[in-house]
Amino acid sequence: MNRRRRRIALVGVVALTAGLLLSAPESAEAANLVKNPGFETAGTDGMPYCWQKAGGGDNDVSYATVSDAHSGGKAMRVTLTRRVDGDRKALITESATCAPVVSFGRQYDLGLWYKTTTPDAGITLFRHDTATGWQYWADLKTLAMASAWTRATVRTPVVPAHTDRISWGVSVYGTGSATTDDYTMEPVRKSRWPARCTGTKGQCVDGSWSVLPTQNPVRSMHSVVLSNGKVLLIAGSGNSEEQFNAGTFTSAVYDPVKGTYKVIPTPKDLFCAGHVQLQDGRVLVMSGMKAYPVAGGHGYEGFKDSYVFDPKTETYSKTNDLNDGHWYPSATELGNGDVISFGGLREDSTGSVTAEKFSAAQNQWLPVSQVNQTWSYWGLYPSMILMQDGRLFYSGSHVFGNGTPGTGSAVYDYGANTITQIPGLQNKDERDQSASVMLPPAQNQRVLTIGGGNIDSNPDANRLTDLIDLKQANPSYVAGPPIPQGTVDLGAGKVAETGGQGKMYVSAVLLPDGKVLETGGALHNRADPVYESSLYDPNTNTFDPVAADPESRGYHSSAFLLPDGRVMATGDNPGNGTWNHNVSIYSPPYLFKGTRPKITSMINQEWKYGDTQRITVDRPVAKAELIRPAAVTHSSDPNQRFVDLPMSVSGNNVDLNVTSNPNLAPPGWYMLFAVDANGVPSVAEWVHLTGPSALSATVSPHVHAFAGSLRGKVSGPGRKRAAQPVSPTLSGCDRHYGSINVCVPTVFPPQVGKTAAARCRWLQRNHYGRLEVNGGDDPLRLDRDRDGIACGRADVTRR
Repeated sequence: MNRRRRRIALVGVVALTAGLLLSAPESAEAANLVKNPGFETAGTDGMPYCWQKAGGGDNDVSYATVSDAHSGGKAMRVTLTRRVDGDRKALITESATCAPVVSFGRQYDLGLWYKTTTPDAGITLFRHDTATGWQYWADLKTLAMASAWTRATVRTPVVPAHTDRISWGVSVYGTGSATTDDYTMEPVRKSRWPARCTGTKGQCVDGSWSVLPTQNPVRSMHSVVLSNGKVLLIAGSGNSEEQFNAGTFTSAVYDPVKGTYKVIPTPKDLFCAGHVQLQDGRVLVMSGMKAYPVAGGHGYEGFKDSYVFDPKTETYSKTNDLNDGHWYPSATELGNGDVISFGGLREDSTGSVTAEKFSAAQNQWLPVSQVNQTWSYWGLYPSMILMQDGRLFYSGSHVFGNGTPGTGSAVYDYGANTITQIPGLQNKDERDQSASVMLPPAQNQRVLTIGGGNIDSNPDANRLTDLIDLKQANPSYVAGPPIPQGTVDLGAGKVAETGGQGKMYVSAVLLPDGKVLETGGALHNRADPVYESSLYDPNTNTFDPVAADPESRGYHSSAFLLPDGRVMATGDNPGNGTWNHNVSIYSPPYLFKGTRPKITSMINQEWKYGDTQRITVDRPVAKAELIRPAAVTHSSDPNQRFVDLPMSVSGNNVDLNVTSNPNLAPPGWYMLFAVDANGVPSVAEWVHLTGPSALSATVSPHVHAFAGSLRGKVSGPGRKRAAQPVSPTLSGCDRHYGSINVCVPTVFPPQVGKTAAARCRWLQRNHYGRLEVNGGDDPLRLDRDRDGIACGRADVTRR
């Protein structure tokens, strides 16, 4: 594709140079960058030269230079005798004199000798940003308990832009002591792994899309990548009046290796249910559709039933019921394996204010009395993202109409049962079917929200993006770079987007090279598909336009990562009620950049928090990560995350250091990718990260005190109530026209005139066909001759 490349950025940042991208870490250069690595030179405040006391929280700590040294005459001991929260550490002094200088794009091997009497200790890394100063960077490695001197090594992530120095040390976050000595820090020698284009020039820059020869047999709007590499595609009635009336409810299992589909019997209409993967790999599916709306009567209704899909048997089984109906509910797995759910519509089509909790230990939904309740209405598919301390961040992404009252985003503390408003989200009431993702890696606690619209007022969907850093004491959204514009089909062929035109129905997919693919979308409520895809780079805060999906992907579409590194896109359900059964596959540019690295062996598929797990690779890799498999619908997958695995490297043997914090990587199955310095990933291996029961009684997670000084409005539980009143037209569809799966918009796009003739021309251009009028009302004045058929010849010619 020989078109001009566009790069859109909020601020000027330095892009990764080709030389740095080609650098593959091998052995380290012998040059220790740590000053006073063995604590032999005395300093001030009772600390050795170039070392400082650090950390905080409610705990009792002592620092001591001791004679029990690994070499020389001194070592450093940090002891916690009482701890409620926080951590303490001896850290390289954060100063220009003491902190080692680092170079953008490089990696460094860190090492030390240690003894510990606590399992709650680990290597923690800080970096100096030339614009914002010193800040936490990452926890790198949990130290196993050791009574004798033990060597620990770990490699830093690639140094990001604007970082000139780093500091690091051992954090102690449990009672006991850590004694350390003989620190080392050595730059990793760079070597170049050949990167050659194996496709066309366009493929190597933009990637490429292909449309599969076999269509999706079901009208699926729910997509779940299973722990065996297959894909569960849930349709229920598939928004089809005929299938609903016939009681024909379907799902399919797609095998990406064989390219085949297997249609699965589905017990109930799981159309627009919620779903999440449990820690054992089964899929929990909650609620679904009890009834479609009736013209002049009730709206959509959600039932209380809940099911579990077992990938091994490819069958559904029933759980106990939810406490309320929840059509369009959220579903977020917590760090202990429980699932929490909010929002949706009840059995009487009002909004549910009942929070639901599925107990992993009891394998059932808990009664209302055992679940904290705020009696708040969170809307439909509210994006509730788990934070590293167990709180939930409501990003502002949702489905249908306006956002929640207040600022549009919030932090919900389940334990305290409080909601704190978070500022900064742009146009909060035009983020309907935007996408929100926790950016790679999850340790950075940054969330990106992309695009959106509003089906109530039906303006042009927007180009807005917003970023928030949840590590800040009082985080706030800041404006990100606008989404690149593509072409839009307004019914008479594709034209370039103009002005502020963007898209809703956005799909956002985390890729193994650390970028985010945003793709698909439409300009208006179930109309005017937008053809545009781009790669967002969290390191440079830029969008880079790439090849666009040739298929329309609006309402009820999904895109998700496959274990082989490709992206699959399905669905599209425009307002005329049709369905796009074509399936697209995107091969990102990294699949055209030469031979892929391979994970040649893996000692153990069962992983535990705080583990060090060894893999063998066929050549040097720059990073490794766990990516949670997708469970996506309606632009929403709040559980999607990319968890960095800091490495210790010895030749082709790579030890991967697993976080001790289940809130960063909730228990379950993950795709493990090893990625070379060109950003080329291996094919994924499957890893089962077991739940908090895997944490022994003596191990606790290292949880940081991020977002600890929120200044937004705080609210506690409101008055107990049954429901929230909701308009029966909340979907933006006027049910007085056509069958139940047809959506004539309650508000037409702004470019459409207000006359019956203009509206009917728009409906004709969008292939609505014959529209019978339901009941005696004609609120849009489309049946002016009152013959029971909207947009007939007399209706558009009548004055």
